[in-house]
Order: sequence, then structure tokens, then C-alpha cells
Amino acid sequence: MNVKDLTPILIYDDTCYHCSRFASIVKAIAGGKMLIVGHYTELGREIKSHIFPADYDPTGMFWFVTGKAAYGGRAGVLPLLLSVVGRTRRKSFKEVPLIFGEQCKTTREFFMRACILLSNSKKIPLD
Repeated sequence: MNVKDLTPILIYDDTCYHCSRFASIVKAIAGGKMLIVGHYTELGREIKSHIFPADYDPTGMFWFVTGKAAYGGRAGVLPLLLSVVGRTRRKSFKEVPLIFGEQCKTTREFFMRACILLSNSKKIPLD
């Protein structure tokens, strides 16, 4: 599998309710312009194995993967927004059903996730 052929990709935490809602909003706005997969899905695991080192745990934040880099957390917000609202002529991706997690449903957990998003940031260049 060549990850660059699948880009742009949004990888989200499919066990978290609020992260799943975020992914569904991005999916509705993007209109099929990107592949959206969960961290814990089979496809998500395979994609992550090609991007991240074996000793790195990428599940602490969402990731937005372009042809050049993987942007995690705060670093991924602007590239994700530009990709969603931009006029890119990407191929349409096969429909991958979103998984809505049952964890993190309280207001407190929502604010904790928002703090994690704002405090975590990482950029990994793709080879």
C-alpha cells in the first residue's frame, strides 16, 4: 500500500464520541474529497504502520495526512481546513463507514479533548 496514493487522510479516535462527531462533520463538509478512518480500524492500523515508527503511539490526537507530511493535533488544524475548503480535484474515495465511539461523552471529557488538541502538535514528514 502506498499511503501517498490515499491522501488526504483524516485519522480520528473512533472510540471517542466527540472525535467521531468531529470526523462526521469533516466528512460532511469535505464531500468525499478525503479518506476518513479510525485509529482502531483495520485500514487505520495499516495506514499508521506505514507512516509512524513502530515505537510511536499516534493515538493521542487526530492526524491529517497529506502527500508531504502527517500533521497531528494542533499542527493538523490549518492543513485540514485548507483541504476541506480548498478546490482540490482529488479522486473520490470509497465510502468508509464512520464508527461512533461511546467513550468521552460528558462535557468534562469534551473540554479535556479540546485541551489535548490545543496542547499536542506534531509534524512527521513522509518519505
